Amino acid sequence: MIDENGWYQSARHVPSPFYNERPDPSDISLLVVHNISLPPGEFGGPYIEQFFMGKLDANEHPFFAVIHNMQVSAHCLIRRDGEIVQFVPFTARAWHAGQSSFSGRTGCNDYSIGIELEGTDYDAYTDEQYQSLQLLSEALMNAYPRITLPRITGHQYIAPLRKTDPGLCFDWRRFRKSLPAV
Repeated sequence: MIDENGWYQSARHVPSPFYNERPDPSDISLLVVHNISLPPGEFGGPYIEQFFMGKLDANEHPFFAVIHNMQVSAHCLIRRDGEIVQFVPFTARAWHAGQSSFSGRTGCNDYSIGIELEGTDYDAYTDEQYQSLQLLSEALMNAYPRITLPRITGHQYIAPLRKTDPGLCFDWRRFRKSLPAV
């Protein structure tokens, strides 16, 4: 269930400072699936949360020196064990899509919800992640009826040649079959 403030009740809430107001909160109509791992290719640990909170220590890993000052967020992260962590209320604009376009419309952050899966383009996602993604997606589709199956996509499709996530190992068929066809 999603409350009136845009928080998913089954998630652990870790509010990020990296968001702003949507130009039109009634325009939520796209769900974007991403992946992230920090350090790259490694799972677990506090680093993704620290990154979305602006608290990543540049000295912890050489890669962090490159990204620690970036101001990015997603609405939610689904960890390998299926835990959902929410950083930004769905009613607000998270900074996840960057330069992007869907069906000829640019600025996907304005009207989309971004869900990160802890993973890489080349590692299979877990059953727990698919189950949590299904439950969260159903809740989003109920709360925001303009999000329909054709309006659920990957980062690679809204930012081609720039992004490749959620990658070749994400099973779109499995995920889509788990959702209501309405």
